[in-house]
Amino acid sequence: MFSTNLPQNHQPVTFQPGQCVISHTPANMNEGASSGGEKQELKFKRAILQDQNKPENMIQRQQVIRLTYLITAMDLTCLFMQIGIIPYLAKSLGLDSVGFGYLQTTFGVLQLLGGPIFGRFADKCGIRAALTLSYLSGSAFFLLVSISTSIPLLFLSRIPSVFMHGLPGAQMVITDLTTPAERADALGKLGLCFGIGVIIGSSLGGTLSTKFGVYFPSYLAVVASLISAMIVMTCIPAHTKPKSEGQATQQRTSQSSVFSLKEILRLLKLPGVKEVFLIKVLSGLPTGLFLIMFSIISMNFFGLEAAQTGYLMSYFGVLQMVVQGLVIGRLTSRFTERTLIMLSVLAFSGVGLAMALMTNVFHYCIIALPMVFALCTMGIITDSILTKSVPPSDTDLLLHNLSERLLAVTVRNSSVKEKNLCLLCADVYN
Repeated sequence: MFSTNLPQNHQPVTFQPGQCVISHTPANMNEGASSGGEKQELKFKRAILQDQNKPENMIQRQQVIRLTYLITAMDLTCLFMQIGIIPYLAKSLGLDSVGFGYLQTTFGVLQLLGGPIFGRFADKCGIRAALTLSYLSGSAFFLLVSISTSIPLLFLSRIPSVFMHGLPGAQMVITDLTTPAERADALGKLGLCFGIGVIIGSSLGGTLSTKFGVYFPSYLAVVASLISAMIVMTCIPAHTKPKSEGQATQQRTSQSSVFSLKEILRLLKLPGVKEVFLIKVLSGLPTGLFLIMFSIISMNFFGLEAAQTGYLMSYFGVLQMVVQGLVIGRLTSRFTERTLIMLSVLAFSGVGLAMALMTNVFHYCIIALPMVFALCTMGIITDSILTKSVPPSDTDLLLHNLSERLLAVTVRNSSVKEKNLCLLCADVYN
């Protein structure tokens, strides 16, 4: 009854009873249909990945990020309360500058050893378990400091610091829950939390230790760390990575050891990783070593009391907040990342020369301006570039395993001889 005009190359097809009837189309139409289906499949996969990036039935992505900022600020506040008072506590217990250098070296070595372990633990057990471990370790650290009535107990209090990696853990959350375009701004806001911790922690630690005793800030830090751990256990999702990426990360982690040289080489071979990371480590190493010795310099060379040291560190925190909140965002919108890295390296060079010539606190406050700018810009831009250079499943490994391992190799001899570095810097300033 019906007439159809079939193409010339169309061959009749016979069907057996019960056989499904499939429309027959020319080859070019099949190709168009398959390409359209592939596009729909890609869109579907992208939608799934975007949905997987959201925490599971607990709290929205932006709320998780805000909570991460909050607990990071609390953690850094507690940490800087201790940084301001530890030199004075050590001095009251009879520990000299050389002994304090060994104390700082112990802390640094434990942090370097614990960094890769923390990253692998986060890959296997999830970010919630990793952050909970970090904050519980912090509470144990502050508790041991609060009962350190002798030098051996003070050294013993450093042991829990092997798992204290709240800031790297927060970077993992921010990296997983932001797109590459949002990442630099989000990491910059995380730097604002660092500034808040420096300002509040330094000033509060110095004031409380002056009024209520050198151990009182430790009691407060124990309570704050426990509160942070409770927030993590109740409000932070167990995993922040998409399931496919998380499974790939766990599979790769289970197949390699914690200190896997193969993993280091694999990450270094990724395009753009080795060059940017070497710039990050080499440019920030001299300033980092100086900041490690800042407490000794402020106490012995500048002759500052605990409260005065806290106010000086608060000044650095204000500078950091201004730079990250008002400066870096505008610079990233006007200049390329390569230009900003070059500017940071030049600023580091000038800061190193100026620190060798300074003679008093006023000079130090002036030098702090370019130093804070260089530190903030270099840290944010390099982290943003590195996370864009690798697949999302490798960001944790890159930020919290490779960086700590290479830094450990770089500063191993410097850490062992930190007492000589302290004496050398004192001679230079004199």
